[in-house]
Amino acid sequence: MDRIGDAFVWPFRDPEWTKKILIMGLIQLIPIVGAITGLGWMLAALHNLRAGEERLPPANFDHLGRGFRLFVVDLAYYGCLLIIGTVLYVPATVILAQQGKESANPLLVAIGVGLLLLAFSVFTIGSLLLTFLTPSIVLAVSRRGIAGGLRVDMVVRTARRSLVNTLIAGLMLIAVHFVASLGLMICVIGVLFTNAYGLAMQAWIVRSFEMGPPQAA
Repeated sequence: MDRIGDAFVWPFRDPEWTKKILIMGLIQLIPIVGAITGLGWMLAALHNLRAGEERLPPANFDHLGRGFRLFVVDLAYYGCLLIIGTVLYVPATVILAQQGKESANPLLVAIGVGLLLLAFSVFTIGSLLLTFLTPSIVLAVSRRGIAGGLRVDMVVRTARRSLVNTLIAGLMLIAVHFVASLGLMICVIGVLFTNAYGLAMQAWIVRSFEMGPPQAA
């Protein structure tokens, strides 16, 4: 993935990058609809990159339909993760709360702590795993819609095709999440820029993942 470093700079090659990124940043402030539109805008940017056009898509609500498919798939994956974690977390809190009201049973306390640690592990490791699977999920949705994105076997097979490629893309996406949060940490209004900028970076990373290493080409 020699082109992966260009993820940070490619949005600036569009002469209208300032206007498009700021408008998309404002759109993303709208609850749910903004997030869905942002995902669709990222997919549209991926489409442009596939066509060899290094320009950001127009910043508007036309991407809502395309983003809805990816939103549903993401919701399904993270929803499953949340359910599994909650199944472990709720009994843990009930056990520990009960033991705090009476003479504590060491065995029950140990079970409660164990379930609590397991729940946090599921949330942490599961979220990290989904981050590394994100390029495969995005590609599956862009090619085959919601049904393709929910084909776990196909998503995993795409990710396993080149583990190095998957690792690099996942690490870059972690960097994207950090960049997207910079606007909130440094200056709240900066999030208008960094969120949309992060989506543009993600489109480049997914395209680089799709192209694969130079030797695969």
